[in-house]
Parts: sequence; C-alpha cells; structure tokens
Amino acid sequence: MSLEPGAPVGPGAPVETDVVVIGAGVAGLVAARECARKGLRVVVLEASSGPGGFVATHEVAGIRLDSGAESFATRGGEKGKPGPVASLISDLGLADVIVAPNPRGAWVQLPDGAQPLPKLSLLGIPGAPLADDVRRILGWRGALRAQLDRYMPLLRVRPETDLGDIVLRRMGRAVLDRLVTPIVAGVHSASPMVVDVHAVAPGLTKAMTTQGSLSGAVLALLEERGTKVKAGSAVGGIDGGMFRLVEALIADCEKFGVEMRTGVRVESAAPVGEPAAPSEPAKAWLTRASGPDGEPIEISSRAVVVATSFRSGLSLLGALGIDTGAADAWPEPASVELATIVLDDARLDTAPRGTGVLVAEGVRSVRAKALTHATAKWSWLATAAGPGRHVLRLSYTIAPGAASPTQAQALADASRLLGLELDPASVRGFDFTTWNDSLAFATVGHRKRVDAVLSETDAVPGLLVVGAWVAGTGLAATVARSRTVASDFAYELRTGTL
Repeated sequence: MSLEPGAPVGPGAPVETDVVVIGAGVAGLVAARECARKGLRVVVLEASSGPGGFVATHEVAGIRLDSGAESFATRGGEKGKPGPVASLISDLGLADVIVAPNPRGAWVQLPDGAQPLPKLSLLGIPGAPLADDVRRILGWRGALRAQLDRYMPLLRVRPETDLGDIVLRRMGRAVLDRLVTPIVAGVHSASPMVVDVHAVAPGLTKAMTTQGSLSGAVLALLEERGTKVKAGSAVGGIDGGMFRLVEALIADCEKFGVEMRTGVRVESAAPVGEPAAPSEPAKAWLTRASGPDGEPIEISSRAVVVATSFRSGLSLLGALGIDTGAADAWPEPASVELATIVLDDARLDTAPRGTGVLVAEGVRSVRAKALTHATAKWSWLATAAGPGRHVLRLSYTIAPGAASPTQAQALADASRLLGLELDPASVRGFDFTTWNDSLAFATVGHRKRVDAVLSETDAVPGLLVVGAWVAGTGLAATVARSRTVASDFAYELRTGTL
C-alpha cells in the first residue's frame, strides 16, 4: 500500500515492518529503495506534505519548474564513468533525459561592473592567472599577484584546511574577493574563509604538492575531470526538471512495496525488547509518531534509518543517548529564499549574462546573491517556455527576522544583474520558495563533528544515519553515501548479520 502525499493514515495501517525510514528527501528515498530492492519491508515517514526535500517543484505561469535543486555535480564517478547522481538516474531508467547546461557559462557582478567568469577555473581559482578573461576581472595588478603563485615556494607549516586562506596566501586578495568568494558563497552558502578545502575541492591540496602551485593544481584537476569548459557547466540536469528524479525514486519504491506516509511527525525512535545475549541487538525498534490529524502512530521494526535534516536528526540521536556535542558547536542554519520570475522580454533571447550571475562582495545595489537565467541555461526549459518567454531565478540569504524581498525588489535586482531595465508589465508569473535549515555542510570542523557522531551511531545495531548533513554538500555526496551505506545495511539485515 502506498499513500498519496498528504493522505491520512488510517486505523488499518501496519504496525510492523523491517525498516522505518524517517525522512523522505532524496537520501531517505534512496535508502528506502536500496532496502526494498533487497526484499525488506519498508515504511517511509515524512513530516511535510510531500516527499523530495530540497528537490521540489512548483508551477509558475503554467510552467512546471524546479523550486529547489535544479542541477547536480557531475563529479564523483571513477574515471570514464558517470558520477553518483547520473548513475542513479540511469538506474531509474532516465539515462536518455540527462542534459548538460548551455556551455556559455556564468558571469560575476563586481562593484565596478560585470564580467564572464574565467573558463579555466575551479571554484573561481584561475588556472591561468594572466589569461584575458582573468585579467579583465582582476586588473593587471591582481593578475600579476595571482601569477606569483607559480614562483612562490610551496611551504606548509600546518595542514591546509580553509580554502580562503590558501587562496589569499597563494594568489592574493583580488582573486579571493572577486572570484572565489562569489562562487563559494553562491554554491555552498558560506565564506571561503570557513569552508573546508577537502570538502569543496577534493584532491586540490594533493595536486598542489605534485604541481608546486595552486594554479597548476587547478589545471591538473580540470584535466583529470575533463572539465575544461565554461565556469558553471560542470553540472548536469534532467530534461523536464530535477524533480523527475524524485518522481522516479517514488515510483521505484512503490514497485518494490515501500509504504510512503506523509504528514507524519516522528516523536521518537528507540530500540525495545531484551536481546538474547549482550552481543546481540535488541529484538525491535519502536517508532512513535503523530499523523496528519494528530492521531498517535506506533511502528515496530527491525531497524531505523534517520534521513532527516540535521537539527531533527541530532534531536532523535540525542534521545538515544548518543553524544552529539554541544548544541552551539553546530552553526545555526541559514534560510535561503528563491524568487522565480517568468516574464516576456525578447531582449533576453541573447542571454546577456550567459547562464546567470554571481554577486561579489561589495556590490551594494543588489540584495540577491545570485541569479540563474534558467531558460538560457537549459534548452528544454526554453522550449517549454516558448519564444520570448524567460525564467529567472534569484537566490537570497535571509537573516533571522529580516523581511523577504518583494516582487519589485527581485525584478529590480534582476534588472541590475542583467544590465537591462525589466518592465513590471512583462511579468507573467512570480513565486517565492523558502528553504530553512540550509546549513553550510562544507565548513571547517563539520566533518570532524559528523565523524564523532557516526562513530557512536555505527555502534548501535539496527540504526543508520544518512542525509546531506552527514554526507556533505550537494546531491552527489548525498546520493553516493546513501546508496553505499544503505545497500550494506540492507544486506546485513537481510542475512541476519546486523
């Protein structure tokens, strides 16, 4: 039995199953699918009205659009093989709808104007500091300072950790402020000064050792990944929208008998029953929850998968006696708001700022931190929208207590970033989407905190934790971890070795 999103849970709901998955984001759905494919009975509990988490959809001006994640990083696969997200998409029968973005690339908005992002760069770090597209952004002085990286000795008096410090020491302030900060803030919602280089650029410090410079390391990694392309295009998407991934996951889960329950808020999950011996797991887990109408729900299972957001996950784990560290050791989550504008303006057909614009520090005339020209980025969307109609998506970081930007504010920001005065009368649709609990999972120290928690959860039989907060930022990391650990977890449950 599978319930539609928002459907009530009736009195005949099952009270016993093999696995309870708490959370129906991509990590939870992937874990549920892995368990069900190995013959286990699975119930998924989701507090919101529908599954998918940050991979969501909405309709604006009659066009179905992504309201959350709209692409995925293509890295992560073995050489010559697709990355974890592309591999999952293929396994779900959607290989033929994987698409690449327009290779024109993105721009950066600086206090003194806008420029295309350099082609040979990684997170804004230039591989060729004296190239014309770098010099136009940095100026001769900034470019020459960045070029010094090639001649400076590679001295390490401490482990390389924060990306910003590496860039500042090797290439100078101009590269950090005008290139790296806009990209890292736009992609990872954090300053490069607090971002862990090993999380956002795996292999960079190792390549620095072999190449002898930061720019040389960038070129080596680009060559290795085969991504000598315009900035911003080392991603993929799905023809029709990323939300099709969630729809395919749900369909596959249903095929294998997964029961999906939405509008169910989990209150606790804990092992019950006495084990036959001290070395053996408890006989069962008991998950207590409340349904859409507040009715109590109790489900007995052999195992539990926690696939929630990090604050909810920490609360559930803390109730099990797991030491999750001091509450203030975990950074407060940010709120990110996406403003989607659909408008008719044939001037945008030329994609005046490529596939979008990232905003550098010091730009006071714009509140948005980034703009995606979605119909310029994705050809399928341009076809769906029709001639002269365009989809713009602006992202804002909302401080606690701050007001959300209005439609007029979003349109004004879009006008400044695109270099065109957009007419309010041309707007055909508008929507805001707010994503709370948007923690930057790539900050220095985060991996150490997560590993400490996982070392304790791994010692609890029948318990698995998945999700972005334990895997790392982005769908690629989330999918890779969830598939791997859930497959092993399900095998051990199935064979009785867990």
